[in-house]
Amino acid sequence: MTTTVVPDAPAATLSDAWRRCVGTGRLNLALRQDYQDSLAVVQREIGFRHVRGHGLLSDDVGIHRPYDAAGHRGTRYGFTYADQVVDAWLAQGIRPFLELGFMPSALASGEQTVFWWKGNVTPPRDHREWAALVQAVLRHAIDRYGLEEVRRWPVEVWNEPNLVQFWEGASQEAYLRLYEVTAAAVKEVDADLQVGGPAISPGADEWWAPFAEFVERRDVPVDFVSFHAYTSGPAQHVPFGTYQTLRHPRNLLDQFAAPAKLLAGTRLEGLPAHVTEFSTSYRPDNPVHDTAYQAASLAPVLSEGGDLVDSFSYWTFCDVFEEENVPTSVFHGGFGMLGHRQLRKPVFHLYAFMARMGEDVLHRGLDHLVTRDGRGRVTVLAWQPVGGSDDAPEPDRHELRLSVPVGGAATRRASVHRSRVNDDEGNAVSAWRHLGRPASPTARQLDLLHEASVPGRSHTSLEVSGGRVDLTLTLARHEVTLVEIDPVHDETPPWLDDARILGREHGRGQDRAGEAS
Repeated sequence: MTTTVVPDAPAATLSDAWRRCVGTGRLNLALRQDYQDSLAVVQREIGFRHVRGHGLLSDDVGIHRPYDAAGHRGTRYGFTYADQVVDAWLAQGIRPFLELGFMPSALASGEQTVFWWKGNVTPPRDHREWAALVQAVLRHAIDRYGLEEVRRWPVEVWNEPNLVQFWEGASQEAYLRLYEVTAAAVKEVDADLQVGGPAISPGADEWWAPFAEFVERRDVPVDFVSFHAYTSGPAQHVPFGTYQTLRHPRNLLDQFAAPAKLLAGTRLEGLPAHVTEFSTSYRPDNPVHDTAYQAASLAPVLSEGGDLVDSFSYWTFCDVFEEENVPTSVFHGGFGMLGHRQLRKPVFHLYAFMARMGEDVLHRGLDHLVTRDGRGRVTVLAWQPVGGSDDAPEPDRHELRLSVPVGGAATRRASVHRSRVNDDEGNAVSAWRHLGRPASPTARQLDLLHEASVPGRSHTSLEVSGGRVDLTLTLARHEVTLVEIDPVHDETPPWLDDARILGREHGRGQDRAGEAS
């Protein structure tokens, strides 16, 4: 097996695009305790910058409230729920990435809805009233949180308007009008607020040229472009679940790169690009989300995605999510990196491992990322490369060898701490299967699942020769592993002898001699 010699000099700085945004279920769900407990775990162990979800303007958040009473007609804007949501986010150190949608029923031009919770997806019956609603939201936020804070909240116009499920008739003409009205309304509040779109789903490349041509011809503000990326094929439905074929994980990186190529030479060239949703499957009931495969497949995406886009938002941070009705089982293929009751899935650990990486990239490969931080700690993220549905199944093990620079010439040993998740370790869903897939686990079963969700861990120390450590890693099927290597400054006093801890050999003779005297 070939040994990869990791350079000592940094090759790049590790982008934090992977943690700049994360997805969430509709905003009303943020009022729930399980949601807030999950967000606290995610922020403590990973630390995302922004959060994006549907439903800010839907009826169950209650912002748009028209009235007609005693000869008085008007609209009252209520922020009772919205304030609770945003206050809680900011308290956890995460900012909104505002998606403007869906349509309040009293402002909607039609009755078409999406999801179990019936988000209205029709254009506004009055674009002036829509603009007033957008401005009311932003002005209230500025009054409450301050202009400088709200300027840090990107404002995205709608969600996947290229799909008939999310925008009536998938009318591009109607969307462009909505975008123009919305962008103008945003900039009228403050010219430095950031607005963008079109938030299109995968496979909608034909939308880019008309969008670019329209905003240039009409001189419409665009501060960033946004789009989504998934690798799954047609849905194969079963009761309370979905199976799908999956393309090769690197297809996600191809999707990340595509808009920049399509927008070259247009006014939108070079604008910040945000992938505001990405994952393997676009279904909230596909069991692949709960597996170690999910983590292994996305490891190269987290390693390389920041070279292609400014952010890419995992969809979603937890399973408090209800697009297809209320989940009927603790594990149900939900989008979240955390299951209900904060059960950590393998992909959660992938993100937590990334949060422990250093700033300087020493080397990147098809199965590893090596970094170093300012204290000299070297971190290795390694994974078993996986394929899509058309590829052969992954073998039971994957090996790699690295020669890693550690410390200086005076360093003699390095500590090596390894954390790993795979089909068996750090894998709550595997334990759940062995328990018989209980839909509503007992308190005892939940304890067992939380124990099973902890990554496998080992530690040792290795000799440093010539400022390097030779590292041989054997990874199990679908494994993602984190290795943390620290130079050892040995402070062991010369009189300590671990061989004498049990009082044997030399120590035993001394004890007996003392007793005899």
